[in-house]
Amino acid sequence: MAAALGYDGVEVMVWTDAVSQDAGALSGLARHYGVPVLSVHSPCLLVTQRVWSSDPWERLRRSAVLAETLEASTVVVHPPFTWQRDYARSFVDGLGKLGDDHPGIRFAVENMYPVRMAGREFVPYMPGWNPTDTGYPAYTLDLSHCAASHSDALEMADKMGAGLAHVHLGDGTGEGRDEHLVPGRGTQPCAELLTSLAGRGFTGSVAVEVSTRRARSRADREGDLRAALEFARQHLAAPTPVDAR
Repeated sequence: MAAALGYDGVEVMVWTDAVSQDAGALSGLARHYGVPVLSVHSPCLLVTQRVWSSDPWERLRRSAVLAETLEASTVVVHPPFTWQRDYARSFVDGLGKLGDDHPGIRFAVENMYPVRMAGREFVPYMPGWNPTDTGYPAYTLDLSHCAASHSDALEMADKMGAGLAHVHLGDGTGEGRDEHLVPGRGTQPCAELLTSLAGRGFTGSVAVEVSTRRARSRADREGDLRAALEFARQHLAAPTPVDAR
């Protein structure tokens, strides 16, 4: 679908699906469709805590090896969960060591959001959902997550500065949940952020991350992904790779 719609590449989220974990299979698909893998999302979600290993550092290491094999330059990673205390304590130093071991890879820590349930709010990440509060060499800016956390995406991009390595392009309404709407269908400054990237010296890729679960047909799904791609191309002020996940 990415090839048919004209995307420049894809981001692969390493998942429970065996193909997403297999460098040989992914390389074959990339060659067959002429669509390279530009970024790898490490298996750091709740449902992927046992993918490859129960050790989060081993999962990150294998994500880096996968990215190197696929010639992708970015590994997306979430902040540690609150119960991953040892991992959280060593997270900053550990990312630095991984960067030394894999100098061609940027480990881009993604901004997350508080979780709201039954009128209560809690933060499942340590030390928090906002990686700029800690400071890392590289970041992924997710605009849907900005909506869910009621954050100013442009201000967050400013805080990320030269560390802004990757963008997850999706929209949201700010209702407190992660919506991943087609850009332009929510309230986030998607167009402004894209237009500002050239002036920020951004050299990474923009990954369209929109939810198509409610699409009633393949045609509807393709329509949403085509609209997202056209939005990105319209507002990017310089030729920056645009990819889909």
